[in-house]
Amino acid sequence: MTAVASGRMVNSLTTGRLPRGSVWMLLIGSWVLLGLVFLFVQLSGATKSFNLVGAIFLGTVLFDVLIFVISLLVEGVRKAKDRLVTSLVATAFIVALLPLVSLLWTVVQHGLGRMIQPSFFSMSMRNVLDGSGGVVHALYGTLEITLATTIISVPIGLMTAIYLVEYGRGPLARAITFLVDVMTGIPSIVAGLFAFALFALLTGNPGFRSGFAGAVALSVLMIPVIVRSSEEMLKLVANELREAAFALGVPKWLTVLKVVLPTALPGIMTGITLAIARVIGETAPLLIASGYSDSVNFDLFSNRMMSLPVFVYTQYANQGSIAEFFTARSWAAALTLILIVMLLNLAARLVARIFSPKLGR
Repeated sequence: MTAVASGRMVNSLTTGRLPRGSVWMLLIGSWVLLGLVFLFVQLSGATKSFNLVGAIFLGTVLFDVLIFVISLLVEGVRKAKDRLVTSLVATAFIVALLPLVSLLWTVVQHGLGRMIQPSFFSMSMRNVLDGSGGVVHALYGTLEITLATTIISVPIGLMTAIYLVEYGRGPLARAITFLVDVMTGIPSIVAGLFAFALFALLTGNPGFRSGFAGAVALSVLMIPVIVRSSEEMLKLVANELREAAFALGVPKWLTVLKVVLPTALPGIMTGITLAIARVIGETAPLLIASGYSDSVNFDLFSNRMMSLPVFVYTQYANQGSIAEFFTARSWAAALTLILIVMLLNLAARLVARIFSPKLGR
């Protein structure tokens, strides 16, 4: 619709609108403004550190006020109310992310300085009495234990999910589902005690500790997560795909292998990644089943093996005469653990994208 005003054509559908990108510019500007305010407060000596979370939260609140006022002046009451409600929804999302932002900011702030030192990834804690030493023994232990846990858990969990979705009927399937639900709620310390008691009975040595025992303990926690996530992904595969394969004379096992699993692969990979992230940071099971050590141990089946979560715990709980050395190594190891989880998520997304079915036209 158009109208003539003062001798010129005016489009009533495009007048009174904020420029494109103004909302993002206003949000970022609000964050920057409050960041400068908090930076000034820090430099004045009122606080010891920069409050990133406070700057983001108050900047978002300022954005809510500004977007409503500016939209009211430019676009009118109706559009201003719409933008206010939209900004409040975005504010709720940002507030939900603030704990994660606070966690990442705190870990990076305390751990980055020690992590970038060359000795951190080239030394263990063997015979270390000063501020040197590193996390190489815990890093190797975490990677070996997590790999062993994945090798144990993924086939068991995936085949259990396939049975429940494709074959399971009757009391046995219901019993398996019930047991999986019970395993999901098992405390991690109980899984560690189970693995400790199991290997103590098998070896006859009450003090037996090994990386494989820790992997078994983590498998108890990882299997139900994989079963549940894979089961839901397999249920999302359309029955028409199965029926089309059956109509072509494809046996059921081959249909599951060639049709169902490739279709559900992205979701299954996401579930496996979440399961790995669930167990890679567990401390109690590894502290009981694998123990801790200051030296590098590549043998998964004998002797104690250090892991990153246990390293963080022991460094923070057993501080020496100069506590700063121990807390710095603890924060740096925590940051390393977070980076490993992020890399696992990126790898899972890459694998899912590569192996997911290609929907060509």
